[in-house]
Amino acid sequence: MLDATSAPPLTLSNARIVTPRGIVEGALRIDGGLIAGIGPARGGREGIDLGGAFLIPGIVDLHTDHVERHTHPRLGVIWPLLPALMAHDAVVISGGVTTVFDSLSVGASMKRPDRREILEPLVAALAEGQGAGVFRADHLLHLRCEISDPDTMALLDATIAHPLTKLVSVMDHTPGDRQSPDIEQWFQHMIHEMEVDADTGRGMMDDLLARSRSRGAEVRAHVVAKSRAASLPLMSHDDRSADHADQAAAEGMAISEFPTTLAAARRAREKGMSIVMGAPNYLRGGSQSGNVAVSELLAHGLVDALASDYVPRSLIDAAFRLAADPTTRHDLPAAIALVSDAPARMAGLCDRGRIAEGLRADLVAVRLVADQPVVQAVWRQGKQVY
Repeated sequence: MLDATSAPPLTLSNARIVTPRGIVEGALRIDGGLIAGIGPARGGREGIDLGGAFLIPGIVDLHTDHVERHTHPRLGVIWPLLPALMAHDAVVISGGVTTVFDSLSVGASMKRPDRREILEPLVAALAEGQGAGVFRADHLLHLRCEISDPDTMALLDATIAHPLTKLVSVMDHTPGDRQSPDIEQWFQHMIHEMEVDADTGRGMMDDLLARSRSRGAEVRAHVVAKSRAASLPLMSHDDRSADHADQAAAEGMAISEFPTTLAAARRAREKGMSIVMGAPNYLRGGSQSGNVAVSELLAHGLVDALASDYVPRSLIDAAFRLAADPTTRHDLPAAIALVSDAPARMAGLCDRGRIAEGLRADLVAVRLVADQPVVQAVWRQGKQVY
């Protein structure tokens, strides 16, 4: 585990420091793993000279599925879990993410029924790596609870009290609603991905729909009750309608994650919920599933934070692109806040997410090459980790 108290005092100089109040050209002092001072240049370049690079707070990622790219490198292959997590960590830190909520599936999908068996060993491997200090980013758990699977209840009970569990989301990937309103389109994609014939696929889909109808409400109620009892932030995933947002708000959810329509996002905001959207959607110019574009929600002031979803470095790319876009209302400090301060606050992490005295020295030095942000160095709690 990272020992911040052992890190010697450090000064990062000749930097453009992105603070909530604006950009300060000068130096930042670190002591005991915390930000000890920020000030203008004094003529000298003590400590580490950043050469005029931007210095931003470490990025906080509330939702990334990227871990499965390493635990499941091919269909039917499960890689040794700790090495897989270390590979995932290397990708995360290279994108300037210093706090990552690894989004692990609680409950199975049709394509990956082994998610039931792998969840607890994966949590154990994550805790092992975190405790041994082999990760460069700070890894926390986001439990993605699939309500169409009755086994979700027991799996949640086994993991919700884990010290790394800090966030829960309620998901329903059953076709016909939310992310996949067109059942036939979903069906054709499913049988292609799973390489099964239409009759086999139809039987599998019918079983899924029956489980969702008969047990979905029970599983959802269980997830909500357990999360509230544990005082964990709770997110509603893929809300499509005002009714979905109303239900989430009535259940005490404070965050709408990836609403799929403008109407759902508007109602979530009316209900006082924060809204998290995917950075890949913004960078691609729209949703891969045909749902509402992040750019449209940004234009309506309906995005409070961005998450990487499935591409860890999409957050730093999105923040700098957003700041460079003259049609938006986001300068660089505001754009950086979408990927650092805002997600940290949503998760209840008050010790990080912005550059201010007394907070954790989770920092990223970034230079621009042809308008492309390039991560030059990363510090976590005052220790350079990249």
